[in-house]
Amino acid sequence: MSLRWLPNAISLLRILLVAPILLLILHDHFAWALALFFVAGFSDGVDGYLANRYDWHTRLGALLDPVADKMLVAGTFITLTFLQLIPVWLTVIVILRDVVIVGGAAAYNFIVKPVQGEPTRISKLNTALQLLFLLFVLSRAGFGWPDEISITVLGAAILITVVISGVDYARSWSIRVRAGE
Repeated sequence: MSLRWLPNAISLLRILLVAPILLLILHDHFAWALALFFVAGFSDGVDGYLANRYDWHTRLGALLDPVADKMLVAGTFITLTFLQLIPVWLTVIVILRDVVIVGGAAAYNFIVKPVQGEPTRISKLNTALQLLFLLFVLSRAGFGWPDEISITVLGAAILITVVISGVDYARSWSIRVRAGE
């Protein structure tokens, strides 16, 4: 029996975890939200590992994984910003980058050819920093740790990687369009 479906099931689980995480945050149950968020973040690495290690790549998985990531990250950023635990400007920048990337991918998909959902290294770093940042903010809200400076440094790193990855995506798509790929 093939387990080729497992990475997709893990991505679906991550999508299903988004609503409970956001509700727990809104009701100040930060410890539980942190635990579920950790599971969701860890599952992102697990599904990617399984897909790559066993070559269980599917078109559905190429769509589900980034959708799950975007829902988890954007929803958590917005919710924590609503509670004034994250500055509005950082949330706007993070979500604006995702909108530009998704919009660019959609345009490329419909105008040029179907897009292959392969994130760049800087984009993977940016996502990892965002997940770590959100873990830190949830941990600080629930347990008073880590200190504010750690969160500020991570926020600055996110700002830098958001700009670099956004420019990198725009540049690579422009090159592909000019080359007729």
